[in-house]
Amino acid sequence: MEPVTVAVPRKGRPLEAVLDRLAGHPDAQRVVDDVTETLRREKAVTKGNATAAAGVYERLAEYSDPADPYRPDYTLLRDDREGKPRRIVFDTLTLDVAGVPVRLVGREEPFRALRKHEFALGFDSADLVLEEVVGLRGEPLATIADVNERIDPQDTDVRVVTGIGDTVYHTLMGDADAFDTDAFDRAFLDAYEGPLCISPRYERLVEAVVGLEALDGVEFVYPEEGVEEEAAIAETGLGVYLTVTGSTAREHGLTLGERLFPSETVLMENASEVSELAADGEAEALERVREAVAEGVDTELPVA
Repeated sequence: MEPVTVAVPRKGRPLEAVLDRLAGHPDAQRVVDDVTETLRREKAVTKGNATAAAGVYERLAEYSDPADPYRPDYTLLRDDREGKPRRIVFDTLTLDVAGVPVRLVGREEPFRALRKHEFALGFDSADLVLEEVVGLRGEPLATIADVNERIDPQDTDVRVVTGIGDTVYHTLMGDADAFDTDAFDRAFLDAYEGPLCISPRYERLVEAVVGLEALDGVEFVYPEEGVEEEAAIAETGLGVYLTVTGSTAREHGLTLGERLFPSETVLMENASEVSELAADGEAEALERVREAVAEGVDTELPVA
């Protein structure tokens, strides 16, 4: 059976979540753990928090095994940190998923690779869908189940299939003393006029999940370079940022308010490419992969 090719991120939490989700038996889990450990170690080297015993090309040759598709292969990218160091990132690995060989192929932007019809299936952050193709309306995008309904079919053939459960949240947070309240929720934001601190890359996402009507009278402001988001929000008094536990926000004197929207790694498909594969007799393999990814997932995303 020919492998089903799936685009995945080259590094970071979304890639780790995908690998963990697809590692269905002990042998695969050992390989997945090795990939995760290798990439975390290489991230530490790139950030200057660890020292490598060998050069980057020697390490790349040691890690990779291109002759065996069921062993991981890696590649090099230029990191955007000072000095533009070369960073070792994920390239390819084949795993058996529900009896179907699945070839994972690393991409810097899997969502965009699907939009360009390079893949039928792929994993990426749901945030990117909101940032790029979800239509903006007066009312908020209150649940992620509505994401597909807001995608213009003239814009892209890509749709969300399911989340994989690695959920964190875009959370409203603020200085309770400055506003004499701890009720930082949508009702508060509806009545609020003034600066709202967000990461600039989340501007369109915040517009979608808050709704344009609630943002009337609100001015987006952004952290200065080198200033962490929670510190900038504390300076502004009110903002939206991703939280897991919220401990860093609290350290800056912020009160966590309403979770405005879940951020999660998602399985996506390009409907046009899926139709072509189904016409070639691969419909059953694709469906088995979809079902295996969705089975037993604790997600706030729709499950197809």
